[in-house]
Amino acid sequence: MPRSLPRTLSGLPVRRLTRDDLIPCADLSEDRGWPRDEHRWGLLLAAGKAYGIDDPEGKGLIATCVVTSYGPDLAVIGMLLVAGRYGRQGIARHLMHQVIESAGGASLSLYATPEGRPLYEKLGFSAVGRTQRVSGHFRPPAQPDSGGTGVQPAPAGAAGPTVRPATAGDLPAMIRLDSEASGVDRMQLLARLPAFADHLRVAEDGGEIVGYAALWPSSESHVVGPLIARDTTTAKLLVLSLAGATDRPLRADIHAHHAEFLDWFEQCGLEPGSSTTVMSLGNRAPVGDWAQRFAPLSMATG
Repeated sequence: MPRSLPRTLSGLPVRRLTRDDLIPCADLSEDRGWPRDEHRWGLLLAAGKAYGIDDPEGKGLIATCVVTSYGPDLAVIGMLLVAGRYGRQGIARHLMHQVIESAGGASLSLYATPEGRPLYEKLGFSAVGRTQRVSGHFRPPAQPDSGGTGVQPAPAGAAGPTVRPATAGDLPAMIRLDSEASGVDRMQLLARLPAFADHLRVAEDGGEIVGYAALWPSSESHVVGPLIARDTTTAKLLVLSLAGATDRPLRADIHAHHAEFLDWFEQCGLEPGSSTTVMSLGNRAPVGDWAQRFAPLSMATG
């Protein structure tokens, strides 16, 4: 049973948030020491269902949570934030119970910080994976015959993937590739990528799309994600293309089972940072082909 809220807070309703709540959402992010990321909040409020609790003193929002649904069977929970002045009063647990109930029978997953993981475990979530954040200024490592890219070229005359900017005509192929990797249809998210991302790339081999990646702004950095690719070499080529399009530091949350890819990022000057745990309610086994999933768009969307 959920712990009761203090009497002064027990009557606070949970409501659906709209685009009009963008600034209060960004304010709450800043209150918790996160980047304001108004750009990302705009996407989340459009693509997902956001819930919040208003401050009884009229000072914006005291809590938020976003649920991004991918069909009737799977939803991703993110942006569970509680204002510092209301911390440790059971608000996060209260909001999570409301969100879980609203999801009906859909399986739920999330990316848990070390601070949030104990709460999620008490609510029945189990660990199914891990991500590792890397960040810094990207410097491709020089290797023999690699042209300074750190990626060995294909032998002369051999076929291999090439990377180019994505076009509107690539979207159906991107959705098919993404569905294979993620195990669900994320069309409502991918359809918004061209307007959300500063740069969107596809990797093509023999006329077939074998990878895609986006680069979007967050504070003073550019974030790589989502990143879906058939193999590590293709993922590296996509990152190289995106890194060449910005002077900002890069940031990415890489699924930790891609150890070679993480090592390559360190060779390129990016440093490891925080780690998150991928969790699922009810010990649900991960769906899709995780070998092709290198980075989520963000921890809020999967």
